[in-house]
Amino acid sequence: MTLYTQSHKHYCGIDLHTKMMYVSIMDDNGTELLHKSMPSTAEHLTRALAPFLDDLVIGCECIFTWYWLSDYSSTRNISFALGHALGMSAIHKSKHTNDSLDSRTICNLLRTKYFPLSYNYPQEMRATRDLMRRRMEIMHMRSDILSHAQTLSYIYSGKRFEKKLRVQSYVETLDNHFDDPMAQLSLDVDRALIAQYDKTLSLVEKAIAKQARHHDAQSIQLLQSIPGLGNILSLIILYEMNTIQRFPTVQKFISYARLISPTHESGGKRVGRGNKKIGNRYLRWAFGELAVLTLRFNEHAREAHKRLVEKKGKQKALSILAAHLGRTVYYMLKTGTPFDEERFMRNC
Repeated sequence: MTLYTQSHKHYCGIDLHTKMMYVSIMDDNGTELLHKSMPSTAEHLTRALAPFLDDLVIGCECIFTWYWLSDYSSTRNISFALGHALGMSAIHKSKHTNDSLDSRTICNLLRTKYFPLSYNYPQEMRATRDLMRRRMEIMHMRSDILSHAQTLSYIYSGKRFEKKLRVQSYVETLDNHFDDPMAQLSLDVDRALIAQYDKTLSLVEKAIAKQARHHDAQSIQLLQSIPGLGNILSLIILYEMNTIQRFPTVQKFISYARLISPTHESGGKRVGRGNKKIGNRYLRWAFGELAVLTLRFNEHAREAHKRLVEKKGKQKALSILAAHLGRTVYYMLKTGTPFDEERFMRNC
């Protein structure tokens, strides 16, 4: 966990919410200069910070409303620290918590250099990353509709559809698939929803692909040199990591991608597991999918995986392959070299 270690004359801790925020400002000695609640607007914050703009840093937890506060600080040349929500045990594990106490705690963590940092994602790529995540949610909803349509077929006909519902020519033949009019109406609703989801997904994917060529075309090209890694997975990896340069070591990268098992040790002995939720769940999903696709397209990888299954079991073997792919992606992007299957298998 990276901590904020810079010294300032004034420290501002904000417990931020959608409508209200609690602001606490201290000097370097811990003297409280301001402690009050106010609406979560730039105008109210500007008036509160006006007397303390000389060497000021603002800190808040990484919740969904932090974008405007980061941009506010950037446009006014104010230092900004984004706190890792799961790393702030001083807040979440304390006996009593409220907005007033939390803002004071955030301010003290900044002042004493124990403020755990989260990544301040660049403004120019945030909206595209959020749209990419929204696309995944839409895809999950589409999958639910497909499952429901298949369930209808089993219930009312005792068998599955003859072809996949993504085949448009086959879908058009299902106008009178069921004798029961209510069952048929339910199927028609599913077909209409699937058609709308497909239209929306196509629109979103084209827009994101166009933005990706503008943001980092080279990384996309390198990622797609891996057999089985297509447009969607490469876009997810690109926008979830932003840039490989933010990770100084491969260990930092695969830890962020949740590709290693965290542990707790004391006295030279393992005393428990770490927090598996610290990291990026979207990257973890992407590398899990990439591991499955690698087994489909790479015969040598299938042989290596088979040996791992005999030693570690199926689930552990797939996790090991996903972690190895994470290391491979790191060094590919770090050195700017495309995928080398021979080298990949030699280190696998």
